[in-house]
Formats: sequence, C-alpha cells, structure tokens
Amino acid sequence: MTAGQADQGGRIPSGRFRELGLINWILAKSAARKVGAPEMHLFTTLGQNKFLFLVWSIYSGRVLRGRLPAIDTELVILRVAHLRACEYELQHHRRMAAKQGLDADLQAAIFAWPERLDRVEARLTVRQQALLAATDEFVKDRTVADATWQQLAQHLDRRQLIEFCLLASQYDGLAATMSALAIPLDNPRQTGPA
Repeated sequence: MTAGQADQGGRIPSGRFRELGLINWILAKSAARKVGAPEMHLFTTLGQNKFLFLVWSIYSGRVLRGRLPAIDTELVILRVAHLRACEYELQHHRRMAAKQGLDADLQAAIFAWPERLDRVEARLTVRQQALLAATDEFVKDRTVADATWQQLAQHLDRRQLIEFCLLASQYDGLAATMSALAIPLDNPRQTGPA
C-alpha cells in the first residue's frame, strides 16, 4: 500500500457503528484498544460484511491459536507478510512474535532467509528453517514440494501439517485482501520492529 492509500483511508471507507452493527463495532473497538491504535482498520472495513466477518473472526482466531506452538505460528505469519510485502500484517505480528520469543534478531533472520543463509543459519533452528522453506513454497508455488514436505513432517504431526497449510493460506489470502482493499495501517508512523 502506498502512502497515498493510507492518507485516503482505503478503497472502502471505515465502517462506524451503523455499518458494523453492535457486535462488530465492539470487536473493532476492543481490537484497536488491544493494539494501541485509534482504529483497527481491518476490522472496521471487513466488519461491514457483518455475518461473514463474524465467521471469519472465529476461523481466523482458531487458526492463529491452534495446535502449532505460537512461536511457529508467528514465524509463518511473519514470513508470509514479508513475502507479500504486507506492512499491515508485519506491523501487528512483529510485536506478537516478539512476545512469543522471536526477538528482533530472529525476525531479521526470518526476513533474510535463505538469501543470507551464511549469516542467519546459526540463528534459526532446523525446525524453523523447515517451516520457512515450506512457507516460501506454499506462497510462491501454491503447494509444497515432496522433499520440503518430508522435512516439515519431521517436526509436525498430521494435524499440525494441516494447520500449517490453513495458516499460510489464511495470512496469504488476508494479505491479498488488505492489498486489494487498500486497508490503511492502524499506526502509520510506526515502522520496523515494535
């Protein structure tokens, strides 16, 4: 999203109480308060499709906090956001990732991998590298090669493998949705690690 898009407020104006309804308005206000932003633009935009937003929120929340360890979940989300150049996802998930143990150095390694493998390999575990390889293939190729899948399967059980695919697709699709709708950043002055 360009700076101009942020200034314009996105392709669909933010919904207020009337457009969101009581439940979605409360969810949007609560989310904004939680992230310390004046408005949670993702919620005030998507929330205008009332029922779909509620169903999506439940699904999204379940994928975000499922069977995968939270540190793995945040690693996958950061990598998807990086690959899709989705500053909105990066802005929200850098802080969440740090709370799960992905400090600024690890986040830099996630973003530099695999191009700077010589500098980041020592920072990333074999498990993390398997997750990154699978995420890259999932996002770029829309699938995961057999060899990469076998590496990932050494670290994740069947349910976690399914969840990995749903997580990567959720955040890839969300990045595309935010780009298409030109959803502005919640904290436009905040850049880099939070």
